Amino acid sequence: GIYYKNGQGVEQDYQKAVEWYTKAAEQGNARAQNSLGVCYENGQGVERDYHKAVEWYTKAAEQGNATAQNNLGVCCYNGQGVEQDYQKAVEWCTKAAEQGNARAQNNLGVCYENGQGVEQDYQKAVEWYTKAAEQGNANAQNRLGIYYYKGQGVSQNFQTAYFWYRKAADQGNIDAKFWLGVCCEQGHGTNKDISNAIYWYSQAAENGNANAQNNLGRCYCNRDDIRAAKEWYEKAAEQGNVESQRMLAIIRSTVKKYRDYQAAFKWFSKAAEQGDVISQWALAFCYEKGLGTVSDYKKAQEISQRIFFPLTESKIPETIDFLRKNMPYW
Repeated sequence: GIYYKNGQGVEQDYQKAVEWYTKAAEQGNARAQNSLGVCYENGQGVERDYHKAVEWYTKAAEQGNATAQNNLGVCCYNGQGVEQDYQKAVEWCTKAAEQGNARAQNNLGVCYENGQGVEQDYQKAVEWYTKAAEQGNANAQNRLGIYYYKGQGVSQNFQTAYFWYRKAADQGNIDAKFWLGVCCEQGHGTNKDISNAIYWYSQAAENGNANAQNNLGRCYCNRDDIRAAKEWYEKAAEQGNVESQRMLAIIRSTVKKYRDYQAAFKWFSKAAEQGDVISQWALAFCYEKGLGTVSDYKKAQEISQRIFFPLTESKIPETIDFLRKNMPYW
């Protein structure tokens, strides 16, 4: 079954793999039972059937197969083929984790981090992430980096955070590449180096990470490369990143080469809907002056009254002063 599934020594044939897995599984072979569960879960050689997958995972898990125990835990966590039950997920993942299964250790870390099936406990999360990370699990390495970076469940340590981010990034973990960019930009755990920050942000941004796209936009903006900044802000804004939506609106309303008041209004609106106070204020001004929309003084007043109190926050007046100087009609 394994040879047919992997195409080793024979042409890959999932159906034949299922045939042989089934023969072994029906004789009680736990590895075959787990492998058959995987085939049913992924629809390889058989029609996808989560209930069948759970059935075979359970048979293998009850025999102590750690991989099956983790797989069953994941099914319980996601509610696939069985009713969603975080406590059951924790039970099965714990059995697998205690046998040294790195994926189960990482999954258990997630449960403790989010308080799913267990009481939220960042120290326990760190404990399980560490076990998985030391076995090379990239997701656990990245999460462990975040814990050390933020000082949750452990004492804050930027150098250790950077160490784990780099381990995960070297395995291709996209989030870790974003965090390496943050470390390089801020000089946390490594020398401050904007060129390196751009390198790591680019690695993550090109794989769709919206936060990296936003930060890359900011880096280019700080280098006065507005064309590149706009390009990355657009990508992040389309994914709902509120800072990028605001910055794209500012570029569209203040930079003569890219000025487009309808586009600015669109992005100020989207950011405002997410509660961004600067964008709400700018949106009120757009309504008052008819920039990118029909002039509506009443709507402008309604928005202004709603945000009057938040405008006392520290950085907001500074940004609004910039807009006053660079948007028309002031």
